[in-house]
Amino acid sequence: MSNRRQARECALQSLYYADSNANLSADTISGYTAQFEKELAECFPFYKDLVTGTTQHLAKIDKLVSAYAKNWTLSRMSAVDRSILRMATYEMVFSAEKTPVAAIMDEAIELAKKFSTENSGKFINGLLDQLKKERKK
Repeated sequence: MSNRRQARECALQSLYYADSNANLSADTISGYTAQFEKELAECFPFYKDLVTGTTQHLAKIDKLVSAYAKNWTLSRMSAVDRSILRMATYEMVFSAEKTPVAAIMDEAIELAKKFSTENSGKFINGLLDQLKKERKK
């Protein structure tokens, strides 16, 4: 597994943790994320950017995901899918210069296949593909 994939998996865990525990303080979340620093070593800044950036832009990200999720609400999505979509949307919209969009989408699909349901990869691919097309206009 590549270091960046491992960083994305850890970021997914952190975003899922934050999403599942809405009443957590920023200090608690920060303490949770600190556990990955030693494990990720040189990829820790990438991981931290994913978690911090997604969290900081959450309202805008949720608005975008909701706009492209035809017949779905955020609350109806599984927490894993929602976290993957949020992280991938952050990368595609707010940090696209760091990673090619195709790589972001591939990584999101692989995360869905590994950590979510049988159909999640297709769902995430469809939504992110729509976002990609609209962002190019």
